[in-house]
Amino acid sequence: MPYDAMSDLADEDLLAAYARGDAAAARLLTQRLAPRVLAHAYRMLGGDRAEAEDITQEALLRLWRAAPEWRMGEAKVTTWLYRVTANLCIDRMRKGRRIAGDLDTAPEVADGAPSAAEGMQQAARAEALQAALDELPERQKQAVILRHIEGLSNPEIAEIMDIGPRAVESLTARGKRALEAILSGRRGELGYEGDD
Repeated sequence: MPYDAMSDLADEDLLAAYARGDAAAARLLTQRLAPRVLAHAYRMLGGDRAEAEDITQEALLRLWRAAPEWRMGEAKVTTWLYRVTANLCIDRMRKGRRIAGDLDTAPEVADGAPSAAEGMQQAARAEALQAALDELPERQKQAVILRHIEGLSNPEIAEIMDIGPRAVESLTARGKRALEAILSGRRGELGYEGDD
């Protein structure tokens, strides 16, 4: 099948095409999923890009290994991949290989981007959020990231975390309250003094 025509295929169909030996399907699926996996791993690992890249590579390798036995309709590829990514991150953190990111790893501000002062404030806000996320228990952190940063629905998160939707609601609510408490004393410093 031509590469352009493949772009309309669902993730599951691309995975099945890869399992049948179609390398173009794997390239397209990698282009589609790798940025999401990398972003999720990056947040879970406290901003360690090198570790997040390793996790992304391992998660995608596991997906390719699972492709021949993939059972269509049982789970979405993205749900399965988020679960594998989260588990790999948790394993990595438990082994103590986690290193927090710093300003040296922050991306350069591109032309047309906010001013230097705005960029510094955005970086400070992102750093403060990451530090606050790192203070949460693992399950709360994972639920908050999936819901409020990745934008997944509660049923999707429930499937990824292998818990019920009400447990997801509870974890995200507790995590959000904890984040607010952690960050409440820094509102002025982060430029939120006039915001409610």
